[in-house]
Amino acid sequence: MNISILRKPRVAAVTATVAALVLALSACGSDEPGSGGSGGSEDKAAAAGITLVKPGKLTVCTHLPYKPFQFKEGTEVVGFDVDLLDLLANDLGLEQEVVNIEWAQVTSGAAFQAKKCDMGMGAMTITPERQAAISITAPYMDATQVLLVKKDSPYKSLADLKGKKVGVQADTTGKDFADKESKVHGFEVITFNDLALQGNNLKSGRVDAAINDNGVLYDFVKANPDTAVVTEFDTGEQYGFAALKDGSGPKLVEKFNTLLAQAKTDGKYNEIYKKWFGVEPKK
Repeated sequence: MNISILRKPRVAAVTATVAALVLALSACGSDEPGSGGSGGSEDKAAAAGITLVKPGKLTVCTHLPYKPFQFKEGTEVVGFDVDLLDLLANDLGLEQEVVNIEWAQVTSGAAFQAKKCDMGMGAMTITPERQAAISITAPYMDATQVLLVKKDSPYKSLADLKGKKVGVQADTTGKDFADKESKVHGFEVITFNDLALQGNNLKSGRVDAAINDNGVLYDFVKANPDTAVVTEFDTGEQYGFAALKDGSGPKLVEKFNTLLAQAKTDGKYNEIYKKWFGVEPKK
């Protein structure tokens, strides 16, 4: 139907008929997926028993930056975790919206209880303490802790760091590991609020070494060739995404787990992994 014709009413009766027709068409359109009306994405989420913090959005909390998992590229948040959660957002017909908050609010579940977000991302290691507080997806990646130093540094192991300062990131398993090892090797743990501060303080010499996840520190070395990863620690960690302990949380987790398994079968997971790490995952 040519809408421009409808905008040239000849008599009042025609105008009334057109108005009724437009309303009828709008009502029909609102039930189509992606139409922005009462149907579409909200119907898909509702059909799965999922209540969203914001209609039409998969709201995801994280603590930036944590490259290459999530970081800002211009005004957009991108990364490995972002692409994986897009599998869920796209399947439900939602737009992913990222909220930057303190990491402890994600791992404690406070962010979900306060309805700040539907999911949490951030290369989060699955631990019994976190499983008690939040719903967590199936593991999507293996990880370990590593030791980062300046390239010309004499430090090659934790034993070399007695009396030295080691930088860690707050509320991470890397900090937990460093706290434990400091009692054995006699180094001082210095805590930073985020990855960028941790790396910059190593480069400036405020700390002598840094401990964090292998994925982020190997990526840091690519951009900072004056640094090097000298040791890996076999901590046997695995990453998962977070959600509310009850309510819609378990349903989001179950839906993501299904999509993750499918992505690992059809090659989509390997494609996303190679995009951000440059190689395909080890089998």
